[in-house]
Amino acid sequence: MDSRDPRVIAFVMAGGAGNRLRPLTVARGKPAVPFGSKYRIIDFVLSNLVNSGYQSIYVLVQYLAQSLIEHLRRSWNISGTLGKNFVTAVPPQQRAGEFWFKGTADSIHQNRNLVTDNAPDIVLVFGADHIYRMDVSQMVRFHLERGADATISALPAPVEDAREFGVLAVDEEGRVERFDEKPLDPRPMPGDPLRALCSMGNYVFSSQVLMDALISDAAREGEHDFGRTIIPALLGERKKLYAYDFMKNEIPGVRPTEEKGYWRDVGTIKSYWETQMDLLGETPRLDLSNPDWPIHTSAYPGPGSRIVSAQVENALIGEGCQIAGARIDRSVIGRGVIIEKGAEVVDSIVMDHTRIGAGAKLEKAIVDRFNQIGAGASVVDENADSFPGAVADPSGIIVLPRGFTRPVI
Repeated sequence: MDSRDPRVIAFVMAGGAGNRLRPLTVARGKPAVPFGSKYRIIDFVLSNLVNSGYQSIYVLVQYLAQSLIEHLRRSWNISGTLGKNFVTAVPPQQRAGEFWFKGTADSIHQNRNLVTDNAPDIVLVFGADHIYRMDVSQMVRFHLERGADATISALPAPVEDAREFGVLAVDEEGRVERFDEKPLDPRPMPGDPLRALCSMGNYVFSSQVLMDALISDAAREGEHDFGRTIIPALLGERKKLYAYDFMKNEIPGVRPTEEKGYWRDVGTIKSYWETQMDLLGETPRLDLSNPDWPIHTSAYPGPGSRIVSAQVENALIGEGCQIAGARIDRSVIGRGVIIEKGAEVVDSIVMDHTRIGAGAKLEKAIVDRFNQIGAGASVVDENADSFPGAVADPSGIIVLPRGFTRPVI
């Protein structure tokens, strides 16, 4: 490749249904699920890409996509007058037949015209389901310096935990020698017998290598998935694949008290709740108040929050809230939430435009948007049957589905 800056486009795979997050995903796909008072899950990968300087982004959507498409329209209109700056939602085009995406690799294969139209040197393929910060340009530089055909972001994890992931076996230079899906005996990292490299599902491809791999993969029967079929096939062809150690990624503005290499899969109710609790406290594991690496989302059009004689400890509170005479402890409150006198919200997540009546009590609950919690109601695990559609998660968290007072957004 010559000395000019490479032309880079990104695909964000945002078609996941998120069945393990139900009922939060009854009316929306997983990437559109609200997170951290004001964001959606997809805002994290999009912010990482944009902050890294990559602003040609196709978001591949599929299941229950309307909420996500509306969010992208409101929050991610970055085109201006520069045609190469865009975040565009791409639903299944059914160019190859009347079927939806048949896997992560098939989602790119069905849209390979977007690659040929842009003629990039590098194609990024990133998931939309995780909470983390990453300077993607450092991974691209790693890829280019090694002359790699493909590079896979990898998170070092204890060997005993790595059995639940795809594990990359690498040599001393980081070149991938083998990829094992959920191995019983993961191969440790070179020089570190206690940890193994787990795939994060984020990829950097040299453009022509990706195109050739997608065409070959489409001709085979069975799954069409990057981890299960594309990567093993490239290894079989002895292509140059490298693992990029995520722990070596440096983000400006990160505080010493934060967890280095913070990355969470919020695919279950328990992990979704725990990850939001990580945002709280004097020294949060992931501190979102980092002006050097902001997480972007839509602006709230209403007023600031108004809090009157309330007891609030260790909470995130969104714009436009009205809180009077209530107690809030270790909780994440969305935008436009009303909490009336005597209500208690403890260890809970309350999403936008919910009203919590006087004297109501929430403990270890997740309340989706536009809900109405009546005066004196008790939203705790043992009372799950009292609320239509509520789910009592095995972790002890009660989840109330989205209310019905407004259109699905």
